[in-house]
Amino acid sequence: MKKIMLVCAVVFAFALSASAQTSSKAEFKFTAEKYDFGKIPQNKPVTTNFEFTNIGEEPLIITEVRPTCGCTVADYIKTPVKKGEKGFVKITFNAAVPGVFTKTIVITSNAKVPTQNLTFTGEVLPAPAPSTVGTR
Repeated sequence: MKKIMLVCAVVFAFALSASAQTSSKAEFKFTAEKYDFGKIPQNKPVTTNFEFTNIGEEPLIITEVRPTCGCTVADYIKTPVKKGEKGFVKITFNAAVPGVFTKTIVITSNAKVPTQNLTFTGEVLPAPAPSTVGTR
């Protein structure tokens, strides 16, 4: 009986320790995880900021921000974001190809959920064709 009680106590201690560790991690709270650029003209790059607050206990450190296509450039806060402070992920989309688009940015960090996806959408309108009136 003492062995069973000892085993139960050890299991309980490990479970309590594990839950305490996960709740103290850094954690993202984005103001929005999706952004719609709407209709944008072809060949005019557009930019937006995804802002977040660290609602965890530990400083949040972004280790990588990876666009899923070559048409997007990402920048982000490089310093640790302390509890309650704000940070950003800035993306610039090169609107070179006409049509509807949906793109994803993958963020890797030390947060409770270590991989976070952000999405942006829109429609690139074709550039007007050059006028040929009056040329010879």
